[in-house]
Amino acid sequence: MDTQLLKAFVTVVDQGSFSEAAETLHLTQPAVSKRLATLEQQLGGPLIERGARQLRLTDAGTRLLPHARRILDELHNARLSLTDPGSEVAGPLPLIASHHIGLHHLPAWLRRLNREHPAVNVALQFMDSESGYGQMRRRTAELAFVTLNDSMDRTFEVHASWLDPMAFVCSPDHPLAQMVAPGLTELARYDALLPEAGTATYRTISRLFLEADLTLRPQMPTNYLETIKVMTGVGLGWSVLPQRMVDHSLRTLPIPHPVTRRLGAVGLRGRILSPAAHALLAIVEDEAS
Repeated sequence: MDTQLLKAFVTVVDQGSFSEAAETLHLTQPAVSKRLATLEQQLGGPLIERGARQLRLTDAGTRLLPHARRILDELHNARLSLTDPGSEVAGPLPLIASHHIGLHHLPAWLRRLNREHPAVNVALQFMDSESGYGQMRRRTAELAFVTLNDSMDRTFEVHASWLDPMAFVCSPDHPLAQMVAPGLTELARYDALLPEAGTATYRTISRLFLEADLTLRPQMPTNYLETIKVMTGVGLGWSVLPQRMVDHSLRTLPIPHPVTRRLGAVGLRGRILSPAAHALLAIVEDEAS
């Protein structure tokens, strides 16, 4: 079975269309269609349903997909195992980063990576952590710098992690800022500015309110923490933000419920990292120590 045929099949599935798969593979759309048709002929049946508005796998395609990914991963691993250990650290390094890590952590690491290994070519995608996990499953990056959460399955391997303490905050002019010792009961009276419901931060805060039998009043959810900071600073509600983001525009609230999230770099389990990825991880660990 030709691995190029499997690559075409997996890319069509991941991209959701033949045209986008062709662009990703730097092929024409007819060439991608031909590769898939050849694979289907070899396997004796269709793998993808044609004619549907949204691309769907057949039963055979669903069964083939995990095997195809493993075969392509092993090919990737075989190529990396042949790399000369003494060769220059070079080549492409596709990365995913959450917006917060991309703004507050990644620049210093990449500056040092560029200084120490100038032949590495970083390709960076910014997105929220939950989307980052999905893109990693599609093999669009080697590493994703994201918020780690309890829903992360064994598909992923954590290569580095660190704690990110958070603080309950509001505007200096918000009624909560005038209280001596506000608690969750007082917070429940006002709007909350939080990331979307599927995020680790939202689940943590929601759990606190559920356990206290209180109602959380989330407003205008967004995963852009910088946007949440601005909205909180102008008095539209209270929020929970990383402590390193707190400045004169915000007032820290002494809520007796410490909140800390864990950030980290994840890769795909069973997929070997390139020398460039290892070089970046070494910098991350050195900077964190």
